[in-house]
Amino acid sequence: MGTNGMSDTEQAFARRKSVPVTVGPVVIGGDAPVVVQSMTDTDTADVAATVAQVAALARAGSELVRITVDREDAAKAVPRIRERLDRQGVDVPLVGDFHYIGDRLLTKYPDCAEALAKYRINPGNVGVGEKRDQRFSTMIEVALRTGRPVRIGVNWGSLDQDLVTRMMNENAALAEPRDAAEVTREALVVSALSSAERAEDLGLGRDRIVLSCKVSGVQDLIAVYRHLAARTDHALHLGLTEAGMGSKGIVASAAALSVLLQQGIGDTIRISLTPEPGGDRTREVIVAQEILQTMGLRSFTPLVAACPGCGRTTSTVFRDLAERIQAHVRARMPVWREEYVGVETMSLAVMGCIVNGPGESKHADIGISLPGTGEEPAAPVFIDGKKAMTLRGATIAEEFHRIVDEYVETHYERRQAGQPEAAQAGPAEHAVPPAAAQ
Repeated sequence: MGTNGMSDTEQAFARRKSVPVTVGPVVIGGDAPVVVQSMTDTDTADVAATVAQVAALARAGSELVRITVDREDAAKAVPRIRERLDRQGVDVPLVGDFHYIGDRLLTKYPDCAEALAKYRINPGNVGVGEKRDQRFSTMIEVALRTGRPVRIGVNWGSLDQDLVTRMMNENAALAEPRDAAEVTREALVVSALSSAERAEDLGLGRDRIVLSCKVSGVQDLIAVYRHLAARTDHALHLGLTEAGMGSKGIVASAAALSVLLQQGIGDTIRISLTPEPGGDRTREVIVAQEILQTMGLRSFTPLVAACPGCGRTTSTVFRDLAERIQAHVRARMPVWREEYVGVETMSLAVMGCIVNGPGESKHADIGISLPGTGEEPAAPVFIDGKKAMTLRGATIAEEFHRIVDEYVETHYERRQAGQPEAAQAGPAEHAVPPAAAQ
């Protein structure tokens, strides 16, 4: 136990206290779990394509989906997108991403304003001088009229240049000027806080404001959010502006967000991955979930632990099985989540030889240790820490799938009709203790 009677884990993940913000059925901040969100890359005016992508993102686990509303055709399409999603039973809240002419679109197309669950405003590109104040005020007034929350999202690449120039001049006049990058980071924080203050002066409550200060550099993001979190209790949205493609984007996002989340900073996250050619947009949702789950903050789907392979595992059987079982679990999760309580916390292990295989397998709910080079062609299976059986032959994968399916059916409580899914706040114990279920 640590100080104040808290465990080391509880202290490590002590969340920063923030004001909760309700977006449709989703709560950001307060005691709510960290929310996963994503953004479409379709032309919003293409209703069919946008509906299809929003539905795919929602099925992957995105709890909020942001769509671009950049012109009149896009604004006109938003109500139709919402209507089609509702007909399909996809109730994920839509967030409208507005730049430059958001005030005009929200006022000219009230149906668009009503169809959206939240508005995103970038104070750096709503205009300059009096025009900026007027446009920002108009968008806040629409939010007040519709009862919608707002994310005030400041970006490094579109920061208010008047503010930057003023702060740079003030810094240059100091006896010991600060580094230019430090001044720019401070400008991001000041822009967010002053914009939030302006929104509150106009009547928008703190319980309807989310803030973000996005940059592309890992260390810059960590520094900016530490400063921001120390100076406000607004709910905070985390994410790099452009994380990048492939492993670079994943690593950069994990490196930045994990540091902040470990310090209790962050109420909702988005992983801004550049899709590879022909890649799947839902990848950013899976990465966000895996960051939260591997850190122990939430549980979304059973994760498969697998050894990396070495000279003892020249066979690729264990790699193929690990990939197949992970795909099987992800494919089954939509049904399992609806039918069983707590199944997302199940742990699986697929190991490649006798050195660590049996030991690692015993630590998982279900584990299998495949034979390494020169070992007996047998694969012991461990269930709840005890050896349950040994698989042999060409159908090991199919047999292991069956074992996993049977484990879910016998070890997790069936969800009652009308029983809601519990908030996935963090890894929990099985709804039915394994010993009792056996």
